[in-house]
Amino acid sequence: MKFVHRMALAAATIALAPAAFAADIIVVSHGQASDPFWSVVKNGVEKAAEHTGANVSYRAPETFDMVAMGQLIDAAVNQEPDGLVVSIPDADALGPSIEKAVAAGIPVISMNSGSDVAKELGALLHVGQDEFDAGKAAGEALAQMGGKKGLCINHEVGNVALDLRCSGFTEGFGGAVTVLPTTNDPAEIEAKVKAALDADQDIDTVIALGASLSGEPAVAAVKGIGLSDTVRVASFDLSATFLEAVAAGDAAFAIDQQQYLQGYLPVAFLALHAEFGLVPGGDVPSGPNLITADKAAQVVDLSAKGIR
Repeated sequence: MKFVHRMALAAATIALAPAAFAADIIVVSHGQASDPFWSVVKNGVEKAAEHTGANVSYRAPETFDMVAMGQLIDAAVNQEPDGLVVSIPDADALGPSIEKAVAAGIPVISMNSGSDVAKELGALLHVGQDEFDAGKAAGEALAQMGGKKGLCINHEVGNVALDLRCSGFTEGFGGAVTVLPTTNDPAEIEAKVKAALDADQDIDTVIALGASLSGEPAVAAVKGIGLSDTVRVASFDLSATFLEAVAAGDAAFAIDQQQYLQGYLPVAFLALHAEFGLVPGGDVPSGPNLITADKAAQVVDLSAKGIR
């Protein structure tokens, strides 16, 4: 038994040992690593670098800025890496830079946003969730809970992925939906949600597009004006605090797109491609998964650790 145990341990060690060939991979996203959501993506990137031995650099503009992001992609292309990972929140703005990378012979994998345009821009595949379908699933679930009139909080106007979430939610929900544009300032979001609910008392459903940035303020707004029993709140993505609200019954559910995988898998795939020419034959859906009250408590700890 000891021999079998040592063999199993040796096999696991080999499986996790850095590859003999160290690929150079650059990740360019539209989200800063300081953002709670994108910090989880970066954690996945770093774990994949550890597992594969690849040299990986994570880069993002200081704010949501497509011109700056395009410049970061152009700079990455000039470095001639073995692989490039990009998010594509705006294909019109970023498409030329991504196509330049492909034309230079650099393998590109997109992640998080851009599932609808990745292939036409030349990406090998996309790792993420279909944002429209995820929004539709959320809308259908909230309609089944009795929702009739909804509010969709868009905290990053100009991000096509968030537009798709609201559009999908509107279709799945079936009732009237108002899109509430905000910045990513939680205090502003809380104030605007309160104002919207005060102005239209028929709103019974609020969908946020990011748990930390808008989901938590939405819950606070609803509780602050005493409407927790009549207004349901749900959010895309996870945070420990929002999951605690779900577990406590103050929010309906969170939509998990498993962004850790969005960071980890593209790096792992590009490292394998650089060394062996291997690549999956299609896109990899990382979500959506609805995290309801029965599951929320189990996920809180992993969210606090930057994995979920």
